[in-house]
Amino acid sequence: MFVLLGLYSEEYNVGDFMKFHIAVIVGFLPVLAFGADDCATRRTVPEGVQSLQDVINLGLCRNPQTAAAYASLRSSHFNKNAGYANYLPSVSLGANASKNFAQSADTKVKDYDWHYGASISASYLIFDFGKRTADMNQMISAYRAAGFDYDETIQNFIYGLVGSYYELLNADADVESAESALKVAQTAKDTADKKFKAGVVAKADVYKAETTLASSQLSLERSKNNREIAKGTLLTKLSFPANQEIIIADMSSSFGSEAESESIEELINIAREKRPDLLKAAANKDAAWHKRNSAFLRNLPSISANGSLGWNDNNLHDVFAPETDKMNGSIGIRASMPLFAGFANVYGIRAAEADYDRAKYNEQQTKNTAMMDVFTAYQNYKTAQTVLKHTGALLKSATESERVTAGMYKVGRATMLDWQTAQSELVNAQRQNNAAKYDLFVKRAAVALAIGDIKSELEGIKDE
Repeated sequence: MFVLLGLYSEEYNVGDFMKFHIAVIVGFLPVLAFGADDCATRRTVPEGVQSLQDVINLGLCRNPQTAAAYASLRSSHFNKNAGYANYLPSVSLGANASKNFAQSADTKVKDYDWHYGASISASYLIFDFGKRTADMNQMISAYRAAGFDYDETIQNFIYGLVGSYYELLNADADVESAESALKVAQTAKDTADKKFKAGVVAKADVYKAETTLASSQLSLERSKNNREIAKGTLLTKLSFPANQEIIIADMSSSFGSEAESESIEELINIAREKRPDLLKAAANKDAAWHKRNSAFLRNLPSISANGSLGWNDNNLHDVFAPETDKMNGSIGIRASMPLFAGFANVYGIRAAEADYDRAKYNEQQTKNTAMMDVFTAYQNYKTAQTVLKHTGALLKSATESERVTAGMYKVGRATMLDWQTAQSELVNAQRQNNAAKYDLFVKRAAVALAIGDIKSELEGIKDE
């Protein structure tokens, strides 16, 4: 959903063009649908809890980056359509009006009536050894490359939104953890006060508890500040003022997408078929190949059919300007071939060949980068799974340790320092677990982005 998935083919035909164009329109439908609700002009964040899909829909509708990418795609589409003009005749229409005068030998100036005329001419290229076909294929390849570039822009934008969404959820979780830690610190402070009044512990325990409480309050303020920054970042990407409020839905900890069970080889194969920068590089290579052919074919002859029809209203009646026929026309066949153009065509061919070589090398470099991206994202995701597992175990252990230590302190079997240590370990464990949980979501989205199928990440989350 929301993603333009172009289909690359070595051969181009009308069916391919239609499929690709339909894919572009379908990929942009969510934006058009939101346009009906005036999401692009709204000034405030929608009320209620916003899911990840809601945020992405809103971002696609409002973000100027994606709108600019779509405008670039439309420009390429119109340029491609303009290339079809070479297969049609060209027709031009002209009109003129003039008034002549002449001076005879006796210096007498003769004034004549107005002279009017009109003409229409047409020409049609019959044969050019395939040059216009090469030009057309170059434009089609450039259009396909623009489509894949649009796809890449959309996917990168969605990935950025996903990261900001999870960053805000992580900040929310840190605020909740800080509030929980503050309650524990307050409990420790109250317990220390009671035990001191009862003469069971020294005043130092109260001071230690107060220090922990103050530290917890400071940590809470910092967590709230981080949350405001994360919220402002997400709102800015949605083109809303950063000082507004947005409520987003938390995500499930379960993961059920098929990408988790796929091997690195399977992911690389998917990337070869769907990753937009790979498809764009292949389309650019094809465009360079057709451009090279066109540069070579420019040196071959071309045959055209020409015709014209004119009308003249000439009222001149003397030897200087005898009356002419009012209607005239011509029809014929014209062949032309460039012989010498200052070596421009020779250098043009060499430049086109160099551009083609560069496009081939760029494609190979893009493939190398893409394969490394997939490998890196896959390894990071597997590592993130392990980190989440370990932080979960750490959180469970730290929670139990804090509970036991608190109970032991209340009965005099542990010191305030022991309880402080347990509280600190619990806070650290909560933050690590929060970060690991949402980092795993981001890493999974990174895998989907690396293979060029961010759509699968969104559908996997929706299914959960």
